[in-house]
Amino acid sequence: MSFLDIAGKTFLVTGVANRKSVAWHIAQILEGEGAKVVYSVRSPERLESVQKLLQDRPAYVCDVEDESQIPALAEAAGHIHGPFAGLVHSIAFANFSAGPQPFHATRREDFLQATSISCFSLVELARAFKPFLAPDASVVSIGISSQVTAENYGYLSPIKAALDSATRFLAKSFSADSEVRFNTVNPGPLKTSASAGIPGYLENYLFAEKLTLRKRAISTQEVANTAAFLLSPRSSGINGQSLVVNAGMDMNYFDREVIDAAMRPKV
Repeated sequence: MSFLDIAGKTFLVTGVANRKSVAWHIAQILEGEGAKVVYSVRSPERLESVQKLLQDRPAYVCDVEDESQIPALAEAAGHIHGPFAGLVHSIAFANFSAGPQPFHATRREDFLQATSISCFSLVELARAFKPFLAPDASVVSIGISSQVTAENYGYLSPIKAALDSATRFLAKSFSADSEVRFNTVNPGPLKTSASAGIPGYLENYLFAEKLTLRKRAISTQEVANTAAFLLSPRSSGINGQSLVVNAGMDMNYFDREVIDAAMRPKV
């Protein structure tokens, strides 16, 4: 028996977009440990684009922005593949088409859309899949490592903070009649396709790398490793938590190398 002890169990993984996706890395660990993974992607077009990746694996389309599609997904996948030992919520969206904007200039429709997709969809997925979750299932969401005021990340930062909060409240809510656990994995900046769409992301990524204690950025695989552990029964004592995976980035603001670079006179 492997350490994770998930062989023969079934997991739902949402949010695979391509090989660089955190969701795909998590799924590969689960499958490598002998688990079955059921996939959910956001659109028929996305399903077609990842078909070579998923091959004959079970996959469903669910646009979480359409609230009717979430219970439909649960009914379709739950009766065929349930019970699920775990669920991965790796879904986020914000409309950055206008480029970086002051937070006070955020449009209501953009904020509410991003909240619906990036945060409240976790609540809706948990509610819809509750009848199809094992009594000790684990639900893991992908957040961000620190609630800093990154201008280019904009209004998605407070929405990710809401995701952390919703995770804790779901953990409490489900504890009334089950041992289903809810946790988030909050990584530092990653090299993913989704990140590439954030204005100015590359500069933030390189800066964050300098802040890590090891002077090397976090890899998507490291984030996936943490998520897989949280999905396994080996993490049964962890519930309602936000696990930061950023190689010490958020405690190293006064690194000598970074200070010297910031204080160096401009030429």
